[in-house]
Amino acid sequence: MAVEEDFAPKKKKEPSENDIRRKKIKPGNVMKAEMRPGGGDAKPSDDDQVIYHCTVRTLDGVVVESTRLEYGGKGIPIRQVLGKSKMLLGLLEGLTTMLKGEVSMFKMKPEMHYGEEDCPVSPPNSFPKEDELHFEIELIDFSKVKVVSDDLGVIKQVINDGQGWESPREPYEVKARISAKTGDGKVILSCTQGEPYSFTLGKSEVPKGLEIGIGTMTREEKAVIYVTNEYLTESTLMSVVEGFEEVHFEVELVQFTQVRDMLGDGRLIKRRVRDGKGEFPMDCPLHDSLLRVHYKGMLLNEEKTVFYDTRVDNDGQPLEFSSGEGLVPEGFEMCVRLMLPGEVALVTCPPDYAYDKFQRPANVPEGAYIQWEIELLGFEMPKDWTGMDFPTIMGEAEKIRNTGNRLFKEGKFELAKAKYEKVLREFNHVNPQDDEEGKIFVNTRNLLNLNLAACYLKSGECKKSIEYCNKVLDANPAHVKALYRRGMAYMTNGDFEEARRDFETMVKMDKSSESDAMAALQKLKQKEQEVERRVRKQFKGLFDKKPGEIAEAGTQDVEEKSSGETTSDNTKDDHGDSDGIEEEALLEDAGNAPRGRWFSSVWPTGRRLFSAVGFQRCTIL
Repeated sequence: MAVEEDFAPKKKKEPSENDIRRKKIKPGNVMKAEMRPGGGDAKPSDDDQVIYHCTVRTLDGVVVESTRLEYGGKGIPIRQVLGKSKMLLGLLEGLTTMLKGEVSMFKMKPEMHYGEEDCPVSPPNSFPKEDELHFEIELIDFSKVKVVSDDLGVIKQVINDGQGWESPREPYEVKARISAKTGDGKVILSCTQGEPYSFTLGKSEVPKGLEIGIGTMTREEKAVIYVTNEYLTESTLMSVVEGFEEVHFEVELVQFTQVRDMLGDGRLIKRRVRDGKGEFPMDCPLHDSLLRVHYKGMLLNEEKTVFYDTRVDNDGQPLEFSSGEGLVPEGFEMCVRLMLPGEVALVTCPPDYAYDKFQRPANVPEGAYIQWEIELLGFEMPKDWTGMDFPTIMGEAEKIRNTGNRLFKEGKFELAKAKYEKVLREFNHVNPQDDEEGKIFVNTRNLLNLNLAACYLKSGECKKSIEYCNKVLDANPAHVKALYRRGMAYMTNGDFEEARRDFETMVKMDKSSESDAMAALQKLKQKEQEVERRVRKQFKGLFDKKPGEIAEAGTQDVEEKSSGETTSDNTKDDHGDSDGIEEEALLEDAGNAPRGRWFSSVWPTGRRLFSAVGFQRCTIL
């Protein structure tokens, strides 16, 4: 098949609009006479920017129009991009025959200038477009350029290539030396000496067109950015822009600092101070990587008080920690995970991502904003389980599961979920070799699924919790721990009959679980009574009101906070081994887990409850 494709006829490239126009040219339509030779042997081609003066005369020498001052023009040469700009057909053809500095006269028939059928350029008023004319052209310069905006309002000509691959973007902080002049060469801005101009992309501190052009540059690149008046917006750099048809900005991009708004609200900001090595994001740390960092912690006060420095307070040794284990503040880890080895970053962090939820150093006030200066020295990738023997794999799985259990007890449910899910993904490639290994494998997998069910229950995602319990029960319908946890998820979700069925099944399957099942059923009864009270209060007096008042009766706020109750749980798994998670915490929050409006907690048991309070003959619209 590949051979057939190699020898299959390839589609011809569709001709461009200019290619089609060039086919109209007939011998004798354009005649060229060189008046002054140019230099070198290079000639412009498509996609080159050409800068030229043009004077148009009748055959008897009368000037029709000109760019030159001496002939009534503005003295500003024409700047166009071959193959991109709308040009007269005779110029499109003639300019490609010229050398830099050359002056030539082109004698054009009407169909080669404004007399061309469907000419893309409109003629000036009173222009003799039906006449044969002389076009005197001086090719001042031509060069390769990058068309930055499709309408040619912003074009960049590279003078010196930059370093690296990255370009600044919003909201990067940029330092650049910038000078500017008009199309006729008048200098209007000069910042080539002294300190470079500092600004932030996206804050209108430079004209829009200049900002767009700088966004295509790399560090230490030098370029000329041509900006037409449509892109000359007022800014801190240039407060006056009226009267300029276009401005040529000469830019040297000295430095830019990567700035990332990690939360999107301007509170957790990462500024890259020094580049790292590698490609972003492929060479950044992965989840479970072992990281080595030096860092300095400072308070965001006037003195920038340093409260910890690894180089001073840790005997000069770097901090080592595994990502995803909750061992450093959340904001710290979020930023380090987006760093390259060798990179230095300055992180500004709000208290809720710093030490409000993490062990606070003694000299850090509660609610304080923090700034960390972090250097990522390097990291080690997580272990590859491929090729490990079964005992080693199960040992690694147990370590990660225990870490997940610790994170769960600390209330870091998302991190705990990531640990359990990592092991389950790795288990997809594990093949036990005998029955004993098979039992150990299945038991561990069940524990992981149950732990995930507990995480989702704590997060208020009852359906996901039930889903993971079902994975255990599909293989072992008598698994008491899974029945208990699924019953808790059903109860939290308002599915009381399903919950009761699971708790009663527990007792049938294992008499030793009777005390836990009875406690759960008691909790279930309290929940049902609570919902019944809500229903009665919600619909109290509803049917005594007039039709226009019924809507009001259904909008009263009747939410009641349920009191938490603690029930012990000594339920073990099939091998008598606890799953390592405190069930008391699950029971305490069972009545307060996040859910929708009150009606979602009533349905599908709502019909039975409506019947109990005497509304069996009512239709709920």
